[in-house]
Formats: sequence, structure tokens, C-alpha cells
Amino acid sequence: MESPAAVLSRGLAEQVEAVCKHYLSNGRRCGNYWVVGDVNNHAGRSLYVRLKGPLSGKGARGKWCDAATLEHGDLLDLIAAREGLTSLKEALEEARRFLRQPRIKAATSQNKRFPNRDTITAARKIWAASWPILGTPAEAYLRARKISADLDASSLHYHPALFYREGPGIPARKMPALVAAVRNLRGEVMGVHRTWLDRSRNDKARVSSPRRSLGAILGNGVRFGNAEEVVLVGEGIETVLSLKSALPGLPMVAALSAGHLAAWEFPPSLHRLIIACDNDGAGRCAGHCLAERAEAAGIQANIVLSARADFNSDLQAMSAQAFRVRLDTLLRATSRSQMSQ
Repeated sequence: MESPAAVLSRGLAEQVEAVCKHYLSNGRRCGNYWVVGDVNNHAGRSLYVRLKGPLSGKGARGKWCDAATLEHGDLLDLIAAREGLTSLKEALEEARRFLRQPRIKAATSQNKRFPNRDTITAARKIWAASWPILGTPAEAYLRARKISADLDASSLHYHPALFYREGPGIPARKMPALVAAVRNLRGEVMGVHRTWLDRSRNDKARVSSPRRSLGAILGNGVRFGNAEEVVLVGEGIETVLSLKSALPGLPMVAALSAGHLAAWEFPPSLHRLIIACDNDGAGRCAGHCLAERAEAAGIQANIVLSARADFNSDLQAMSAQAFRVRLDTLLRATSRSQMSQ
């Protein structure tokens, strides 16, 4: 017989978007996630709640993580944190109260329209319909950011007219996009990351959320090179490609966000991990969390931190040679620190 907590947790998961709209009203839907600043409902993009997936188990809807604090849990945990509840009994009572309320129509109608949407299949269809990146506006966008790395067509594509929807009730429109394949350790495409592009300039589209992921992202990443014994992992695609421009022979992976960086899955043959952190609270926290996981698994882990917001900002602010020198200095310093321990 299921526990009351399990029954209520599943009931909340069935109405996950309604839960988010009620308790995290300052957030908004972003692809398959509800994004908000923190459990206290502040505006921002640190906390992610999964809106799609099974009702329980790995990848379940309602699972959430705050990239800045690494707090995580299910919707019962979220309600308890949001309402300042100190016991499971209080959280269960609040969940029962919420579930007796009328459902939000927008969330209900959307669930009926997409009852069991397979996001991995949808992501694979987008990948199959997109083109190799060379010679496309997607390549021009990356080159405009001073990225000189070889652009691997097995990881990066271009779609000339990919649907973008600003939000519920707003008609979708088609825009060009950079499409990146998110792969697991077996090399299977498990998702895509899309960066919608401006038609008139080499920049991101002027929309509220120009970057979105689709599919099974957690633990996986956009791979540049064959990650076996040594690999560098960072957050964004532009960040990792900036580092690839300076270190072309080093295998790298873009985990796509701070929360996903902290949860990246290690290849079984990995011996050394270089973690490239964005220079903000969420990036530093995620980097240290990943380093702790690596060291617990017997993997040597070194952290390098960008001087500005991220390593692409560093690359754009200095010459390619100065960027390589700075990066070499960072790597040498982390190596010496490891040897002295």
C-alpha cells in the first residue's frame, strides 16, 4: 500500500504546472521547465521545476533543483520550503488543501492536448530535420563571438525555420536556430539544445527565452571530441567552444546549465576532469559540487574560473593569444595545486 506522501506527491505531479503557477507565480514556463529565482518565489532563473516526464522515478515531472544552492526535491519538498513548513504532516495537509482546489484550466487543457508527449522522440526529429552547421547563419553567429574552433557537424546543426512559442496562448512562429545534439555516454541523441537566431544580425533572437532544451538533458551533454580518460566540462555551448578554440585537442562537453553541470554523468574510463565554471554563484556552486562527486569516484578534478561572466566573455574581451595564455596559466596553476596536495 502506498504511503500518503507518495499518493499526494503523484497527485501534485499530475498538476505540476498548476502547482508552479500557484506557489511560484513569479516564474514562467521555459520549454519543459518552470523557471523562477528560488523557493521564495523571487524573480530569476536559478530554480528549475520539471514539467514533463513520468509521475515517479528518474526524470519525473515535479522534480526541481536550485542551481545556486543545489537544493532539490519533489513538489512536496517545494511546497514545504515555499510555505515555511517544518514537518511532513504540515506539508501533507497543505498538499491536500491545494489538490481540493479547482484545477487551472490552462494547465488541464494542455495536459489533455499532450498526454504522453515523448520529448526525446521530438528532439530527435528536430535533429534529423536540421542541416550541418558549416556555411550557415548558425556558424556565422558563433564566429561573430570570436569562436575559431572546428564546428563538428555531429554535434551542431542549423535549422532555418524552427518553431518558437513565447508562451501559452501565443501563436508559434518560425525562426532560424542553432541546434545542438545532447548525447548520453553511448552516443545516442537524447535531446537538443536550441538557440534561436536573429534574421538580420549575427546574434540571438530578440525574444524572452532564445535558448531552450528539449529531451533528456540531465546527466548528458553536447560533446566535442571523444571523452574517455580526460575531459573538460562547462555550462554553455559558446563557453565550451571558446575553450575548444584555445585547446582544440582536449575533449569537451557542454552540460548546458549550472544545475546540469553539477549532475553530469562521468564516463567509466575518466581519470581527470577539468571543470570550467561561469563566474557567478550558481556556476561556482555547481563546479564545486561536480568536483566533490568526481573526487568521491576517484577522479582527479580541477576547477578553472572565468574572469568575466563566462569564458566566451573572456575571449571576446582579449586577443586569442592572450586568452590562450590566460587559460594555460589557469590549467598550470590547478595542476600545481593538485600536485602539492
